[in-house]
Amino acid sequence: MDTTIFQYEFVIKGLLGAIFASITAGLAGTYIVSKRMVFLSGGITHASFGGIGIGYFIGINPVIGAAVFGILSALGIEYLSVRQKIREDSAIGMLWAFGMAVGIIFIYLTPGYSPNLMSYLFGSILTVTNADIIALGIMSLILIFYFGVFYRTILYISFDEQFARTYSSYVDIFKYLTTSLVALTIVLNIRMAGVVLVLSLLTIPPNIAMIFTRVYFRIVIWSVIAGFLGTVTGYTISYFAGIPVGATIIFTLVIIWALAKGLHYLIGKFSKVAIRTV
Repeated sequence: MDTTIFQYEFVIKGLLGAIFASITAGLAGTYIVSKRMVFLSGGITHASFGGIGIGYFIGINPVIGAAVFGILSALGIEYLSVRQKIREDSAIGMLWAFGMAVGIIFIYLTPGYSPNLMSYLFGSILTVTNADIIALGIMSLILIFYFGVFYRTILYISFDEQFARTYSSYVDIFKYLTTSLVALTIVLNIRMAGVVLVLSLLTIPPNIAMIFTRVYFRIVIWSVIAGFLGTVTGYTISYFAGIPVGATIIFTLVIIWALAKGLHYLIGKFSKVAIRTV
């Protein structure tokens, strides 16, 4: 890599963003993949667009609006599916569409020129601000502390919720809290990959890790590593090729997944041949 690119402040910010995005996405992503709540996370992602629209309309940072809207959407989905006996996929579909509709309406009603939404829809790691870096850094520390202290409870909830209830009487509280943290993680990473692609940033690295291990802790570690590798590689490619960063990062992660899958297949084949020849 040409080291002269490090003289630019936005490059340093982008790399710091890549580090924190990898940590937050690795931790939250392992939870949503293990608990098979990817569709729920997709609903939160698109519903948060409503908060972006409201943020533009009332003149506050759109990320703050998205964070509030995202958390409320996450809690709303949990409430509707559990308390109101509405099928979870139906609740997700309603809030998904509602959030997008609210965002479009309020952006249309915003006086003056229509805001440029490309960085929110498709991500722009090159425009990451100091506030974004600080927020992602704080979120990384919160997730490390939360998953570290309550690791066993989260592990049980991820794989066997019924057993988790025999271990802890606060499972519902943990579910609401963890879902809220996932929502915040999604929103804070929107600037990295955009509303359209951010879910892939959370789901692809854990799937790469799960090719080689099924141990929860190892999945988290390898998810962070895979996420960082994909983010930095995609960031570098986009810088020199002059193509959108968010899309390049996701494209790179998919390529890494395909290579990891192929490597795992070849290792399995080689092992079988070696056993037969012994």
